Amino acid sequence: MQAQDQVQGRETVQREGASFRDPSGHVYLLGDRVLRSVSRAAAADYEFVRDSGLLDDLAREGQAVATKEVAPALLGAAEPPAYLLEHPKLAYISYPYEWSFSALKAAALLQLDIHLKALERGVTLSDASAYNIQFIGSRPVFIDVLSFVRYEEGAFWSAHRQFCEQYLNPLLLTARRGVAFNAWFRGSLEGIPTEDLNRLLSWRDKLSWNVFTHVCLQAKLQSAAQASKKDDLEVVKKGRLSKAAFRNMLTALRQWIAGMTPPGRSTTWGDYADKNSYSDNEGAAKRRFVADFVDDVRPQLLWDIGCNSGDYSALAIESGARQVVGFDFDLMALDAAFARATAKDLPYLPLYLDAANPSPGQGWRGLERKSLGQRAKADAIVALAFIHHMAIGRNIPLDDVIDWLIGLAPQGVIEFVEKSDPTTQQMLQFRADIFDGYNLTAFREAVTRRAEIVAEAVVTDDRRRLIWYRRKA
Repeated sequence: MQAQDQVQGRETVQREGASFRDPSGHVYLLGDRVLRSVSRAAAADYEFVRDSGLLDDLAREGQAVATKEVAPALLGAAEPPAYLLEHPKLAYISYPYEWSFSALKAAALLQLDIHLKALERGVTLSDASAYNIQFIGSRPVFIDVLSFVRYEEGAFWSAHRQFCEQYLNPLLLTARRGVAFNAWFRGSLEGIPTEDLNRLLSWRDKLSWNVFTHVCLQAKLQSAAQASKKDDLEVVKKGRLSKAAFRNMLTALRQWIAGMTPPGRSTTWGDYADKNSYSDNEGAAKRRFVADFVDDVRPQLLWDIGCNSGDYSALAIESGARQVVGFDFDLMALDAAFARATAKDLPYLPLYLDAANPSPGQGWRGLERKSLGQRAKADAIVALAFIHHMAIGRNIPLDDVIDWLIGLAPQGVIEFVEKSDPTTQQMLQFRADIFDGYNLTAFREAVTRRAEIVAEAVVTDDRRRLIWYRRKA
């Protein structure tokens, strides 16, 4: 765990690795409780924001996490903070580089909506970090209450660059250039630099007033700062931005982002459910097997590995799963899954995952952004039509794939797809079949070395088989 752990009774107070940069306060875990300290230097701003009623209103509307004050002595620190706040613990923490276009867009719009509401109370946001947004199901929620500070008339938007690099630029990269932002964002945790995006946009893109204002002009000012061009920088420093102008700027940004869409594109597996549909009887049997599994296990948190557009995630929720996090590498399918979750208000969050290269621990000392397995433990998984993509599509030994899947949760459903299946044949169409170890016997042996098989079912003329495993103690 991170530095500055303290012992409180029998439980250890653990400081979250991502909160060390903020001098206003830090986030701690005490068992299942999430605590946030407020430093004495930040106390006046916190009191102003609290007394404005903004935090209560945002929590009531579901736009921010609920906040309550608890005894500072809970931390067990020699010098208690001015205030100690408690927030509800979220089921799963995700990061912007794992979001689909639609999810990042929803987070950006929430950030702007909250800022507009804050200005009406004489409050502004000191930063615009996308990491300050999390999701409850598919609903974005703001989590960093110490980002709210008293607004000073005429102040510039100091977080404009941060908003652009963590929200606007990734969205523009996809909307204007058709390039997914996820890998770039993961490799550059503070977002996509404006100077780099400016070089990628075409002259036609730059004819847009919004692009010129938020990308081209920003890039010029950043170049001036790096080159120490004092004349350009002094113009910015001496400028004033009225509250009305500030509000108009945020409103215009919101309208622009709300209209953004990724370019129409077809991906390999984006229409998988349509191209590879089962017969009615086969589909019904598969759904019944998954539904029976979920109904029996009743997981608090289920991971759907290879969720595609979310059919079986929705089924798991109907069958008794309290929360579902889905993972897939197909961004088009993830946008469809996100739209489904949003339209039906499902407790379901679809996230981008390249299972052969999952999100690692990153940032300072590898602790700021946790790896996939460090953030939560699933009670159950479903991995349907998944393992052939790893074992044949990515050349990962079948035994390793099964070891990884069973290590994710104590129970789950895994589907084995034979080489004779059309989807597997498509993968082998332009390559040699070097996968002698990929067969049903090897699959069953790999599972039974680690788990017992509770039940199984054959689907699609013995080309596909479902097994329900329970991990050995």
